[in-house]
Amino acid sequence: QVQLVESGGGLVQPGGSLRLSCAASGSIFSIYAMGWYRQDPGKQRELVAVITSGGSTNYADSVKGRFTISRDNAKNTVYLQMNSLKPEDTAVYYCYIEYSKYERPSLIHDYWGQGTQVTVSS
Repeated sequence: QVQLVESGGGLVQPGGSLRLSCAASGSIFSIYAMGWYRQDPGKQRELVAVITSGGSTNYADSVKGRFTISRDNAKNTVYLQMNSLKPEDTAVYYCYIEYSKYERPSLIHDYWGQGTQVTVSS
């Protein structure tokens, strides 16, 4: 069973910063990518940022220059540093992982965490 422990969400004023963390554990042999999605009620879940096992990163256009994703491979942990936060960033943020369970996997699995609320408001 895969577990994703998310932390760092909360309430922050516009222009402020938050740092999200997500630590993966469980039946994981290899991680291919980790990242963050977000979703507002009634809207589709959208990619915020992702980092691959090779270290490449991708960001949503709306967060480029403000958010930074990083990882600690030894801890199977991904971080999202969110600066210059805007009210439009308010959403539930979901940690995401692509991983394999076995040394010679036949499948690559996707999994989302329970989500953590980020609210940007004065």
